[in-house]
Amino acid sequence: MGREGRGTVPLAEMFEACPVCGGELEKKELEEIVRGGNDTATLRVEAMVCLRCGEIIYHERTVRAFERVRARLRRGDTGDMTLVGSSYEAPGG
Repeated sequence: MGREGRGTVPLAEMFEACPVCGGELEKKELEEIVRGGNDTATLRVEAMVCLRCGEIIYHERTVRAFERVRARLRRGDTGDMTLVGSSYEAPGG
């Protein structure tokens, strides 16, 4: 996913162990879905994932990216996003 910005702590150095269970953390690339209004967007991001309990730790800048995308979706500002498919709500059963 690239280089850290100036003044930011690399994701791998944020925690030595999982803050929930103390387990080992591993850096992984994840695909996350962000919802804004009736629309969703998929983002590929790096995160630290606990190998014991599955806790996911995002870097602060990743959380800000989620918030920016969510706000854009709510405004309908999707001009530079790629339409990938359709989403449907199925009846419960």
